[in-house]
Parts: sequence; C-alpha cells; structure tokens
Amino acid sequence: MTRSVYVTGIDRGDGRQVVELGIMELLTRQTARVGVYRPLLHDAPDRLFELLRSRYRIDQDASTAYGMEYREASAVLAEKGTDELVSRLVDRFHRAARDYEVMLVLGTDYAETNLPDELALNARLANELGAVVVPVVGGTRRAADEVRAEARNAHRAYESLGCEVVAMVVNRVAAEDRDAIAERLAARLPVPCYVLPDDKSLAAPTVAQITRALGGEVLLGDDAGLARDALDFVFGGAMLPNFLGALTPGCLVVTPGDRSDLVVGALAAHASGTPPIAGVLLTLNERPGPDVLALASKLAPGTPVVSVAGNSFPTAAELFALQSRLNSATPRKLETALGLFERHVDTAELRGLLSVARSERVTPMMFEHELLERARAGRRRVVLPEGTEERVLRAADVLLRRGVCDLTLLGEEQAILKRAADLGVDISGAQLIDPAASPLRERFAEFYAQARAHKGMTVELAADVVTDANYFGTLMVQQGLADGMVSGSVHSTAATIRPAFEIIKTKPEAAIVSSVFFMCLADQVLVYGDCAVNPDPDAEQLADIAIQSAATAAAFGVEPRIAMLSYSTGTSGSGADVDKVRKATEIVRARRPDLAVEGPIQYDAAVEPSVAATKLPGSEVAGRATVLIFPDLNTGNNTYKAVQRSAGAVAVGPVLQGLRKPVNDLSRGALVQDIVTTVAITAIQAQGSAVPTA
Repeated sequence: MTRSVYVTGIDRGDGRQVVELGIMELLTRQTARVGVYRPLLHDAPDRLFELLRSRYRIDQDASTAYGMEYREASAVLAEKGTDELVSRLVDRFHRAARDYEVMLVLGTDYAETNLPDELALNARLANELGAVVVPVVGGTRRAADEVRAEARNAHRAYESLGCEVVAMVVNRVAAEDRDAIAERLAARLPVPCYVLPDDKSLAAPTVAQITRALGGEVLLGDDAGLARDALDFVFGGAMLPNFLGALTPGCLVVTPGDRSDLVVGALAAHASGTPPIAGVLLTLNERPGPDVLALASKLAPGTPVVSVAGNSFPTAAELFALQSRLNSATPRKLETALGLFERHVDTAELRGLLSVARSERVTPMMFEHELLERARAGRRRVVLPEGTEERVLRAADVLLRRGVCDLTLLGEEQAILKRAADLGVDISGAQLIDPAASPLRERFAEFYAQARAHKGMTVELAADVVTDANYFGTLMVQQGLADGMVSGSVHSTAATIRPAFEIIKTKPEAAIVSSVFFMCLADQVLVYGDCAVNPDPDAEQLADIAIQSAATAAAFGVEPRIAMLSYSTGTSGSGADVDKVRKATEIVRARRPDLAVEGPIQYDAAVEPSVAATKLPGSEVAGRATVLIFPDLNTGNNTYKAVQRSAGAVAVGPVLQGLRKPVNDLSRGALVQDIVTTVAITAIQAQGSAVPTA
C-alpha cells in the first residue's frame, strides 16, 4: 500500500507551504517515486504542485494531482452529503497513488472555502487515506501563550478524530519567542513539535511581482534585478542627504518620477553596496529624461527602475497589501524556505516518524539531497577564491540559505558586494577577504617562502604569489582557517590544483593525487576514475587510483566493486595496455584483499549482468561494478563526457582524492548546481567521515 503523509492546518495564514516543501524534500531523499495530491483546489492549475513537479522532477500528470475544485465540492456536499464527497476524493487519490511509493497530501487551505467544519473534513480524509498527519499552526501576530495553547488544541482536535499525528509544526512565530515556545511545547505534547520563526523575506514580493500587480512599466533592469525581493519600502520625499540615510538593504525606493536626484542617489548608493537596494519605483507616471536614465543604467546595471501611473499614497497602500508566495519563479525563496525548515526541524527524527522506507534505487536528486544533508550535519568552512564570479555568487547564496556550510569569498570586498548587489543575491553570511589587503598576506608569504625555499622562493616574491586567489585560498586551508577549497569556474585545472600540490601535498598513504566523477544515472550512482588529472598512469599508479576511488565511493555511500577497465576481458587479450591493467589489478588484490576487484574487464561486462554472465560467469564484480577505473585520461575523460551527454547522466566532479586536505576543481562550464554540489562534497571530505548518513 502506498504510504501517505497528510500536511494540514487549522486556519489560513499558517505559511504551510514551507512545511509542505520541507517534507517533500525529506520524502524525495528516501524514494524516487513521490506523488502529490491536493483533495480540494480553488482553481487549476495548482501553483504549488507545479512548483513541486518542476523542482523535484515529478512525472505526475497535473490532472491526477487534485480531487476536485471547491465549487464542485460544495455542490456535492449540498446535494449528496459528506460521505459522497469523501468517497469521491478518496477514489481519485487511489487512482493517482497507484503509480507512487509515497504520496504527499496537501490539506485544505481554509480560504473562503464555504465548507463547514473544515478541520473535521481534513481529519476524515487523512483517516480514509491511511495517512500519518502533520498539523501546522500559524503564529503570526500571536502572543507566545496563545501560540502554545493553539498548538495543544490542534493536536487534541486531530487526535480525538482518530488521526495518527506523528509531529506538529508551529510556524511564523516571533523570533524572540521561538525558543520559549519550543521548550514549553516539548514538555506538553506527546509528539515532537518543531517551531519555525517568521522570516519576513519569504513574504516579501519580488520587484517583478510588484510590477505586475501595479501594472508598471520597466524602464531599466534585467531579469536578475526584477527577481530581487523588496524587503522594505522607502518613500522618497526628503532632500538627498536625509534620504540616503533612510535607505535599508533590499529596500524598494518609491519616489515621484520627477525626483531625478533621488533616483541617481539611490542607484549610486546601490553601486557602492551601501546599501544594495531592490530597485526604484517611480510614481505619478513621471519619468526621468533620457540623460538621467542613461546615467542610471551605467551606475547600477540590471537594477530595475519601474514607472507606475498612480501617486505615492495609493501605491503605498497596494504595496503593503502585497505578499509573495512560493513558486518556481522565486528560486531564492525556495532555498530560504528549505533552509528555515532544515535549521529548526530535526529532519532525521521527522524522516523516521514518517516511516518511509528508503528505496534501493539512488537517483541523482537523492544523491544530491544526501550530500547537502551530510554537509549540513557537520558544518565546515569552504573558501571560494572566485568571489566575483556570477555562478559562484549564486551558488554561495544557495549554500548560505540552506545552511550547508560556512563560506569565505576571496576578492576585493567592494567588488564582491557590488556584484552581489547587481545580481540580487544575499551573501551577507559569508566572510569576505581581499588577498591583496588582508593582514594574512604577510603570514602566508613567510610560510610559503619557507616551504618553497628549495626552489629559490623569497619572502618578497612570495608576497606577490600569495595574492593570487588560489594560492591564498589554499594557504587558508593549509593553515586551518578554512576546511576546504573549491575553484575552477574561471581558472584552469592547473591553476586550481598546482597550489595544493605545492602546499597541502598528498596523504602519506597516497602515491599520487587523482580524481573521480560521481556519475548519477537514472537509478544508480557510479564512480569513474581517473578522468581529470593523470594522463597515463603506470600499473602502480593505476592501482593507487583504484584504491583511492574505492575509499571515496565508500565515503559517499557507494559500495565499492572495482572494475579495472580495458579493451579486453579476462585472459582474452594481450598487449602492453592490457598487461598494465592486469598488473594493476594484481597490485590492488595484494594491497587490499578486502576489496572486490576485477580486471582487465570491458565496460559492458562490468556493468551489464547479461554480458557478464557470458564473459565472466561467477565474478562478484562483473555486471555489478560501481567503481570503474579507466586505463588512461584519454579513455576516462571521453567516456564520462559521452555517458553524461548520451545517457543524460549528472556528472558530479571532478572530486580530487589523495590530498591531505580537500581542494576540488570545477569545470569551467560548471552550472550553479554543480558548484553547490561540489562545495557540499568538499565539506563532507573535510569532516573526515567515511560513514554515510542513513
């Protein structure tokens, strides 16, 4: 029977979407087949379903994701009663659920539904679906005692109606009351109760949403600027010096369109990063002249300037009534919501309470989710030398919102702040260091000069070398000021890893530094090595790569079964290349008799059971290999790219192995998500744990 989780509430305005998103995140970490069902819907399409389908790559047809619209439900209720309504909704649920291992059920929203006793209807549906229940209670503008009483009443109400309540969530409480409420409820409720503070940025509309709501016209700005959150509104009427003092980070400046001085002043402040603003909203249908707009576009490229017809007072009333809602067009809000959920919910405990068995399949998304969770569980600091690069800043924004690790960004501080402001990303939680101006420069120069004295390095020369961001970042790792480093989005592999070879050096047990890619296929994760570092390893080096790759695989939850790849399987071929692989296999067996290894073996025999049964019957590796070791860089690099492109695999890496401390290289074509994943891997490597999260 399909397992189902019913997220419900007791009233509107509880911010339940954060909880629904967080639970969906947990479910998709456990199984690849998660479906969504909303019994009652106001109007199709369902915005939240579309968000979940997009983010979690759900293949569910939208028509199966809801039971019926509220107006139809009201008619059924009036004509045929509650039993008939429930029967139809349950029947439609089962038609959707037959294709999924787990269903996330989204309860009614209490928003002008015209349904009597909505709480009882949710309870009845949960019972009929056999779902465990997670009630959500909102705490907006409520005193702490009132929130605690409401949570206890909600638990009592659902439990008295026969529901299996496994946990409670109290959401949007005042931040200063959060700990006291959590402590009191832990003593009063028989189930865990997770308390989430209010995060005003989740309700803050984006500039694009404001523009649409007010019927505005975009005079300046790009998509990134329009996606910024308007965290505050500053109404311009004062003279410029007083006006500048009123600006706050992330504010939307609202001013009559004829105040060119305030427009230019606000954008100049944004350009300097003191403070970065969301944009400028011009009222009265007045617009600055073309010279002012040209200056504005140069001061703060991408920052939106929007014109609306109304005057300031009715515009203000409309602005204060606007609230954002989570959707696929607000990716930063999604990361903020998930970060909030994961900081204040014991996700391991809740996952156990939901009783969802872990799937034997490991999808790319499940693998990526687990990486983030493991990184977050043992938080480390990772230094990113490419601090002004757009993809790096966007990745930093995601990592900080999700609480994956602590970050240090290298580069000239004002340049980083300006670039972040232009992109509308929040890096306020990151440490910023300018290598050229840092007090650490002298200390690092002395260390590097001493370490490289045998190469003729002097302190004077070293003072210049260590201003290079990759050298500076590597020295931070070596000196314990950071736990790992990720670079390479705009630097070559050599520029990224050369400092690590010179400064961090290899582990005592490692003969060489090598690399692996985690190849995330549709239903499994394979480890490919070495596809990025060593052009033509000899037999000893190839054996070392295999042993290191097996250790890396095990550290990330992949059971190592090593295939030493060649163009020949078993004893069917000969030649120098095959002999090298055969000798490397023998070395691995001698050094690590505990490892399952087969070689030489062809790729098809390594991964396809039917081929293995013919070519190497009885082998414990053939047909089941998880760690595939290529004989040279030419073969490995081409194969990983061919599989990535032709099979639609997600290639995570290269992940370097063999260094004393983790430094990882990025592809120069790396996407934001690739950077996020590589940073998470680096943080996990820094934890030094080889035990994967359950």
